Amino acid sequence: MLYDCAGSVIVSGIGKAGIIGRKISATLASTGTPSHFLHPAEAVHGDLGRLRKGDIVIVLSYGGETDEIIRLINLVKQLEIKLIGITGDGDSTLSKYSDVVLCMGKMNEACPLGVAPSVSTACMLAVGDAMAFTVMKARNFSVEDYVRFHPGGSLGAKLMTVEQSMMFRPGEKLAVAKETDTIKEMLEKTADVKRHGAVMIVDKDEKLTGIITDADIRRLITKQGQAAFKAKVADVMTANCKRIRAGALAAEATAIFHKFRIDELPVVDEEDKPVGLIDVQDIVTIKVVG
Repeated sequence: MLYDCAGSVIVSGIGKAGIIGRKISATLASTGTPSHFLHPAEAVHGDLGRLRKGDIVIVLSYGGETDEIIRLINLVKQLEIKLIGITGDGDSTLSKYSDVVLCMGKMNEACPLGVAPSVSTACMLAVGDAMAFTVMKARNFSVEDYVRFHPGGSLGAKLMTVEQSMMFRPGEKLAVAKETDTIKEMLEKTADVKRHGAVMIVDKDEKLTGIITDADIRRLITKQGQAAFKAKVADVMTANCKRIRAGALAAEATAIFHKFRIDELPVVDEEDKPVGLIDVQDIVTIKVVG
């Protein structure tokens, strides 16, 4: 249900369960599942407007009988929104009206009086995190995706590599042409490549020898007209262009962009063969620019 959700995952709970709910919602949001927290008491004072068709609501309540929770259940059902209940009582009102019930069972709290939520909230958190991480895995949510959502954290963009920050992925078709190609042949070869800002030029050994940007093509056509399409790539390219290794830090790419006033930077492996292309927009997107 969470994986197929077309809207947002709304997490709700009151008291200590509400605090756990906020954390679960934050974990969902940071791992690829849009989510926000809805306080059950505030729902009847305007916050119900946060709910939309296509959303899924997760309600946390150990007893499943709290007045605010029961009122929220009624509102959710009126909107025909799917409800997942995380509770300790399989016979509670929350369990009865949930589309999916995740029942933790009865348990003794760890406090000396046996009443302060502790064991129950720890279990709620474990169940919520397990759901978030399972959906994260199903989405193939990568470390690159995680870093994009945490640019200010310890895993932030300052330690991202070029390979992680470029939009190309291993196995994807690259904008590459041979030195011996004509401009027309180059354009035909790269017509279905998702990135059209530049084409990397290689020699007979597939090693990078130059680059041709969209601006180069525009200037060539302006100068030569139709004859431009018959020109050899080797005569148009910028030879010995700047390049960067896939394992280098994205911050190094930023320095090259700034120093040489360029927008496109070929990414090469140890043999100087193209494996990707990073442009200044990739850097801006992940907030490496400082």
